[in-house]
Amino acid sequence: MSAVIDASLSFDDSLPLLGIAAWSGTGKTTLLEQLLPRLTERGLRAAVIKHAHHAFDIDQPGKDSHRLRQAGASPMLIASRARVALMMETPNQPEADLAQLIEMIRPQRPDLVLIEGFKAWPLPKLALHREALGKPLLVDDDPWVRAVASAAPVSLPAGVEALDLDDLEAIADWVAAWPARWPREQAPREDVEAGA
Repeated sequence: MSAVIDASLSFDDSLPLLGIAAWSGTGKTTLLEQLLPRLTERGLRAAVIKHAHHAFDIDQPGKDSHRLRQAGASPMLIASRARVALMMETPNQPEADLAQLIEMIRPQRPDLVLIEGFKAWPLPKLALHREALGKPLLVDDDPWVRAVASAAPVSLPAGVEALDLDDLEAIADWVAAWPARWPREQAPREDVEAGA
């Protein structure tokens, strides 16, 4: 059974996408937290889309934005000199629609969009693997995985790069090179290898 959902994303050369996929507890957020400053040092402006498995709230009960959202504003956009936040209720959607989220990021014109979670979506991915979790390698069921970062060597299919999960500089170099590779990487591994 494939680990990829039947959905589609619209790819174009101007907005490089890279999923950061792993089982829960592998350290996706920790890696991104350490990776983002290194990408900035390399001159890249990276946007992040993060999947949450539960309801969450970013505004405080009693504040105007919370009161207006509770009253039915959808979406609710609040802006100041320092930041902008867009909140909307999605009660009739089983999961956030990644295609819509990407379109929300597009006007900001980042150099790269890193997508944490959404591991079943069909997009190129860097998969993280920790053998201690006892979970299978995502690359075995996902033809979109381009590289696997693991602490110990693992057997990988042809066309999948191996990265050392403990070598942040090497991972940062690999991710920083992704925008240049992106035009050739917008299909599953088999299609890329066949030159489709």
